[in-house]
Amino acid sequence: MLQESSVDSSGSRFAPLVVLELASDTKEEAITWLLSRIRDRQQNGGAELLVEQLGPGIGVEEKENPNMFLVGASMQRLLYGAEDLGLFKECTDGSMRAFTFASKHNFKDFKGDGDSFLSMAECQYVIKHELDTLRAKEETNVPGYSHAKLYPGKSIIRRLLSKGILIQMFPLHEKEELKRLSFSWYKKVKLSLQPLDDIRHYYGEGQALYFGFLEYFTFALVPMALIGVPYYLFDWEDYDKYVVFAVFNLVWCTVILELWKRRSASLAYYWGTLCRKKAFEEPRPGFHGVLGHNPVTGRAEPIYPTSKRHLRVYLVSLPFVLLCLYLSLYVMMIYFLMEGWALSIYDENPTFWTHILLFIPSIIYAVVIEAMNLIYRYAAEFLTEWENHRLESSYQNHLVLKVLVFNFFNCFASLFYIAFVMQDMELLRQSLATLLITSQILNQFMEAFLPYWLQRRRNKKMIRKVQKRRMYEEKELPLVEQVRLEADMSTYLGTFDDYLELFLLFGYVSLFSCVFPLAAVLVVLNNITEVYSDAFKMCRVFKRPFADPAANIGVWQLAFEAMSVIAVVTNCALIGMSPQVRSYFPESETQLILCTVAAEHVLLGFKFILTFLIQDVPKHIQDKLARLEFESLEALKKKKMLEASQLSKTIQ
Repeated sequence: MLQESSVDSSGSRFAPLVVLELASDTKEEAITWLLSRIRDRQQNGGAELLVEQLGPGIGVEEKENPNMFLVGASMQRLLYGAEDLGLFKECTDGSMRAFTFASKHNFKDFKGDGDSFLSMAECQYVIKHELDTLRAKEETNVPGYSHAKLYPGKSIIRRLLSKGILIQMFPLHEKEELKRLSFSWYKKVKLSLQPLDDIRHYYGEGQALYFGFLEYFTFALVPMALIGVPYYLFDWEDYDKYVVFAVFNLVWCTVILELWKRRSASLAYYWGTLCRKKAFEEPRPGFHGVLGHNPVTGRAEPIYPTSKRHLRVYLVSLPFVLLCLYLSLYVMMIYFLMEGWALSIYDENPTFWTHILLFIPSIIYAVVIEAMNLIYRYAAEFLTEWENHRLESSYQNHLVLKVLVFNFFNCFASLFYIAFVMQDMELLRQSLATLLITSQILNQFMEAFLPYWLQRRRNKKMIRKVQKRRMYEEKELPLVEQVRLEADMSTYLGTFDDYLELFLLFGYVSLFSCVFPLAAVLVVLNNITEVYSDAFKMCRVFKRPFADPAANIGVWQLAFEAMSVIAVVTNCALIGMSPQVRSYFPESETQLILCTVAAEHVLLGFKFILTFLIQDVPKHIQDKLARLEFESLEALKKKKMLEASQLSKTIQ
């Protein structure tokens, strides 16, 4: 927990865990109402949390927002909240079970009052859940804001966010724990595994699974990299000998994804998220519609016709995506014109400088691809928001689909054209190498150097302000300044972009690395630097994100599996185009195509057989889950029998 504590208006001391920042011009009656609802007992519809207003900062030159509040809770309240959420914890017998306050002493790490039983990330997640589920009672609007309509059952925090009254809500860093994590994670350059349990303990399961997948993907690339180096050294100019590497690609991309499912299930089980029931999803803050009633909960909430959403998707979003794909194709044609121009200059005057000129079109095209991906991402987010999806999961699925389709086409269309239309393996190798290296350099700059530089400027500004107003010898900032510093830090937007980058790298390796064997080596080097840069950003650049109790990598697992299917088809086509295979069909092109398609179907069948043979969840974990379910059913039977016996005694 945080070393410094705060005092609630009731006099209770508590460790501040979460910060609420309201707009600086928020009306006093709205603030008073919100704080009373947060402090009110649960029986009265409140959150029963502790809250205190943050004191004034040190500087007076800049106007500081006075409406910042620290939120915490008593340990008993946090434990009851953990029970409501169904958090799974390890029992003394080694099994993972849903925590209950009544049986708290049966859990492994519960000692005394349970002060260290829940991690800080879990405590902050409990508080976020309690704030998110704080609902309006009889209020028709937020006090002082007639346009901020409320109705019974409406989430107060979501309404405040959507109307701009609540600027942000974020969890606080714990300075000492963050120092220890930073030292074991990225400050010490060493050849060892990442501290996934420590990452999960501090940031939650969603972040830990991402870094676990990044680590797994890096190790999975090592065999391909080890094969690729000698292949590059001895067979580089002989493009006829890529068949063996292509066959290896086919098996590799299938096996690693199936084994990751097992690894993911093991991590999720021991972290307590594999068997945890999914919470009922609330409407997104930006969702709007005519007020109606939810048929499941019976609560009042906005209703938006599905037919209208479908019209927006199919009549606006889909044509826009197709238009963007056409523009991407047009840019690709311009790139090939530039390649032809550079090649003609080199043919006329083959010098060192004209040889360098051959790489310029690919570099420019790679930069343009990254710029187009970025612009399209903003457009996709705007369109998906405009489609007005009710649930966050639906919003994310539609956004991921839009972004993946465009990014796949934008990044790989030129490579498919070179491979199967131009059939120029030398140009394919050059284009793949240039695109891969340029995109890695740009991503490292945008993801690591730029955020770090911007954050250093903000930190220096805050420290200068502190030192100017008062002299102190402490190495750490006081709590008030630490909170204001974190409030100014960049907001972490989730793992979307990180998974997208890994998806594209997986595509470069699985689709065409047989003609550029060093692709796996470059991706391994990129992933190693990615671990350190991502770790640095999480610890130093971004606000601490709320924990995400994920059980797997979600829709990205399907995206990677779809890429592996495309990789099978692509590598089979490359094998069919190789001179060795063509030599077996010197007179019949049709026979070659039929045999290639037949081989591709056999390999796809083999891939799906492997999917069934390799179980997603290891057998010992399946047994533990089955035992847990059996014991739950037995406990339910005993409870019903006890109730029946008590009822019969009452009747007698």
